[in-house]
Amino acid sequence: MPVYDYKCREHGLFNTLATMADSAKPAPCPTCKALAPRVVVLPPEIAAMDPAKRLAQDRNEKSRHEPVFSTADQRANDKEHNRACGCGSVKHGNGKAMLFYTADGKKMFPSMRPWMISH
Repeated sequence: MPVYDYKCREHGLFNTLATMADSAKPAPCPTCKALAPRVVVLPPEIAAMDPAKRLAQDRNEKSRHEPVFSTADQRANDKEHNRACGCGSVKHGNGKAMLFYTADGKKMFPSMRPWMISH
């Protein structure tokens, strides 16, 4: 059985074992026996985290389990390109394509990723 956290109005936080079916039900305080609601206690590292960083971690966690698949229809309807997409389109604002080809046909992104010569 998992351990859940509860908070008594008089005596504060306590935890107790409960079945998963009873997880939403209040539990009696071990000191005063009054029913206390279940609470979710966040670690201080998460509670004090920068909101932008928390949003980025949430997005990463979501994308790990729910990947976004690129389809031809989605790309055709996508009017917005970001600066690092590397598609070779001239829609990026400066009028120049970010993708170049070398003499032997390899792709090159000279202004975007200097560590990525070709692939």
